[in-house]
Amino acid sequence: MHYVSTRDSSRRLTASQAIVEGLSRDGGLYLPESIPQLTLADIRALARLSYPERAAKIMKLYLEEFSEEELLGFAQKAYGPAKFDTPAAAPVVQLADNTYIQELWHGPTCAFKDMALQMLPYLLTASLKKTGEEKTVCILVATSGDTGKAALEGFRDVDRTKILVFYPDGGVSEIQKLQMVTQEGRNVGVCAVRGNFDDAQTGVKRIFSDAQLRETLASRGYFLSSANSINWGRVLPQIVYYVSSYCDLLASGAIKEGQTVNVCVPTGNFGNILSGFYAKKMGVPIGRLICASNENNVLTDFIRTGTYDRNRPFYQTASPSMDILISSNLERLLYLLSGSDEEVRRYMQALAETGRYTVSERVFRAVQAEFSCGFCTDAQGAQTIGKTFREKNYLLDTHTAVACTVLEGYRAETGDGTLTVVESTASPFKFCASVLDALGVTEHQPGTKVLGQLTAVTGREAPLPLASLAGKTPRFGEVADKTAMQSVVTEFLQ
Repeated sequence: MHYVSTRDSSRRLTASQAIVEGLSRDGGLYLPESIPQLTLADIRALARLSYPERAAKIMKLYLEEFSEEELLGFAQKAYGPAKFDTPAAAPVVQLADNTYIQELWHGPTCAFKDMALQMLPYLLTASLKKTGEEKTVCILVATSGDTGKAALEGFRDVDRTKILVFYPDGGVSEIQKLQMVTQEGRNVGVCAVRGNFDDAQTGVKRIFSDAQLRETLASRGYFLSSANSINWGRVLPQIVYYVSSYCDLLASGAIKEGQTVNVCVPTGNFGNILSGFYAKKMGVPIGRLICASNENNVLTDFIRTGTYDRNRPFYQTASPSMDILISSNLERLLYLLSGSDEEVRRYMQALAETGRYTVSERVFRAVQAEFSCGFCTDAQGAQTIGKTFREKNYLLDTHTAVACTVLEGYRAETGDGTLTVVESTASPFKFCASVLDALGVTEHQPGTKVLGQLTAVTGREAPLPLASLAGKTPRFGEVADKTAMQSVVTEFLQ
């Protein structure tokens, strides 16, 4: 199976080449030429397997250069007891009669990004060998909060790699920031950017497209790649947990074979819900893909109108990992639905020049056939956190609360009572202050003491990776203008 760029389908790479390169030099994103299929019998067989075994079999369908044995070894290390606090890796728990939560935060950084970023270093290092690349790879990351720590932890002290993370100054939670600036490892770097996540992401993309910089770094023995979801190696492991959630529901008897389920996903960059779309197109019986946004509701408006318009106020919310106005992975969906690199180029050029584009009627109808959507305010999300804890004795983080709120609104509007899996993307302990506010506690303990405060209020223990932040000394404190990001990279790679 070959991989093509969304902006130039004549550019065909192997899977390992696409993973190594990360972002196409034409600015496009790589995706597979075709989508492999799963039968109900395949799903039935997967339901009897462990999470690492499921991961190996599913990823093998997309990675022809890799053996299943090789991928299983990677998956056992990525999702094993040394990294995840539950053998299920991504367990599915029942919240109500027709609502289930898939917990994606049992990994070393307590966020769903671990599901991909514990696997990506194995895929990347193996891909380097398969492509014969001898230079050292520098992973550039723009983060809205969770990707940064997950990538830093995943690539810490990995041979022939360096990693540099940019995050928006003041645009992440205190716990998220502390996770990044205290990161250990000889090959890591962290820098805050004056601006929002879109500024950081645009800066990283601009660096990737700079041919002169590539030559300079090559002369120093480096090349650039990405651990953001612009890299297919990030998207692929996320497909696995959508398949796995259906397998778990089937194995538990919650659904019958072939029964359709909906999924509701809190998303900003569109990578998480795109993975669900791929799982559906592979043959998993998924009905509606419900896209849940916070007040930065650019995706809600797009799904409802067919017009993507980032020319709007940017809000810093209680769900900062979704504070995004440029949803990069939407480009992959546009290519899949249009089948035209020329059409995608036109949309992306309009976005760059005017900040908006309107898709064709054909693409718009295809979007609406697959996706539903909604958004909620911080106040609404807080109400959901409080109500869910009081009535269900279940503690939501701020992002998952957005999804639960949107799901409630979707059901009220449509009457659709289909069993739905809500993708829970982070531990509530990553957003202690906001969760405490939602529970009626407005005075917060300073620093990491707030973790113990949330424990005292809820009776829940903070995950060990977060509890262990207490007493750690920050290693990184650099803050740069968005125009200076290239200089930060060149200094990091001296």
